Amino acid sequence: MTHDRQPDHAGALLTIDLAAICDNWRLLKARLGGAECAAVVKADAYGLGAARVAPALYRAGCRHFFVAHLDEALALGPALAADATRYVLHGPLPGSEAEFAAQGIIPVLNSLPQLAAWRALAQALDRPLPAVLQVDTGMARLGLAPQELDALCADPDALRGVDLRCVMSHLASAEEPANPVNAQQLQRFRAALERLPQTPASLANSSGIFLGADYHFDLVRPGAALYGVAPVAGQPNPLRPVVRLQGKVVQTRTIEPGTPVGYGHSWTAQRRSRIATVAVGYADGFLRSASNRAYVCLNTVKLPLVGKVSMDTILVDASALGEEAIHEGALLDVIGPECGVDELAARAGTIGYEILTSLGTRYARSYIGG
Repeated sequence: MTHDRQPDHAGALLTIDLAAICDNWRLLKARLGGAECAAVVKADAYGLGAARVAPALYRAGCRHFFVAHLDEALALGPALAADATRYVLHGPLPGSEAEFAAQGIIPVLNSLPQLAAWRALAQALDRPLPAVLQVDTGMARLGLAPQELDALCADPDALRGVDLRCVMSHLASAEEPANPVNAQQLQRFRAALERLPQTPASLANSSGIFLGADYHFDLVRPGAALYGVAPVAGQPNPLRPVVRLQGKVVQTRTIEPGTPVGYGHSWTAQRRSRIATVAVGYADGFLRSASNRAYVCLNTVKLPLVGKVSMDTILVDASALGEEAIHEGALLDVIGPECGVDELAARAGTIGYEILTSLGTRYARSYIGG
């Protein structure tokens, strides 16, 4: 994906701090003792540009990179050195197995049919093929269901030809440390490991790292935490912010009391108000659910959104700044030091992951650090 907008052409500026991403990776790794710290760079590194993020993390010391789709792994190839390992969480879709083997990409095998196809390719090539095996411990999403694990364990040839690099599972509620599902999944994962060949294991995602050493095993797979999203609900965020999004003011106007604003007239001025139109909308990933709930900032002053988010614009009440304090072309923080990703997500009724992965392609992107 290319992002080559010129700053003076674009309606908003998106700055991505690669040094902060690397610092976040180091902070997470420092919590692990001897476990390896991977990086999840799927969805174009959560919308921030995998072609820039992954090499920066490699230079910081990361050697394990997880994506969701084969094409994402293929795109990473030119950006990483030969000793970096690429894993595809969805595993090989039917017909794609040979490409995995040819390109040295390791699939996560999630089902008995995926396992059977991988074994068949290993037999056809007459060489073992590396893979990760995922077991489902409580999400009913990806990985071997309990009955599939039973079938695998009953078949002495089930893993013949598979160079098993790791057994993994995924936590459903790790951002809630007190949720009993975490301990339940940990128990199920340990029980599955006892039935499988001895191999490295991986359970913890970003939030799982903060559940403690019992969840770390041999490899952890942080994603959102690398990009500054808070890993534990309701707790201070120990991670550095990564993203700053600044929207340009397109127009300002003063409106009188009783003047309605935006589509559907969902907000009406109660007093004389200074309204600024900012060139960020839902086509740029600013979610419509934030209408009349979020705010933008100029330095430390918070300016509330008024009216519904449009495709290309939002409207903010800039009355607190006075008529001369804001002008066409001025930059307002949509995401920034005083209005972070998690705060915007909360006001939009979602999570930081969706805010990041929704960031559009119309911004002028720049990278600092790293």
